[in-house]
Amino acid sequence: MSTAIIQTLDTPDGAFTILEHEGLVEASGWTADHAALLARLAPAHRPDAIAEGDTEAAVAVTAYYAGDSAAIDAVPVRQHGTALQHAGWEALRGIAPGRPLTYAAFAARLGNPRAVRVAASICARNAPALFVPCHRVLRSDGTLGGFAWGLDVKRALLDRETRRALAQTAS
Repeated sequence: MSTAIIQTLDTPDGAFTILEHEGLVEASGWTADHAALLARLAPAHRPDAIAEGDTEAAVAVTAYYAGDSAAIDAVPVRQHGTALQHAGWEALRGIAPGRPLTYAAFAARLGNPRAVRVAASICARNAPALFVPCHRVLRSDGTLGGFAWGLDVKRALLDRETRRALAQTAS
């Protein structure tokens, strides 16, 4: 039996906790409440043992908040779901920072532009937040929509990434 590692970091958006098992992020989000983070995983997929420690993914989170929006891209994750959900989570990782999509555009990337509810469900079931950037999907009218960790965090992430993308374009 292997032990999962859990680590909470301070970020400009509040406490951010990472659950890493066998080098893969299984859940993460803006909370210091370990039980709330574990609740993002189905009971059958929760680790048997958890210890506080240093995760490999923490380096990427620190780099992300220091200005490198791409630092989160290569962090390995593990999610449990259907083939469509896995395709959706992979597609989320392809959304460029500072260039959010609407749920309809995200659904189109999945091959069915009318499957907006499916697209929203894929975002809602995303356990390793930030590393699989579901925050980059908006309602069709451009408003934020939902986010498990709160709209203030989603807005801050999008604003930060947009500023960085604009700065890169200007230079």
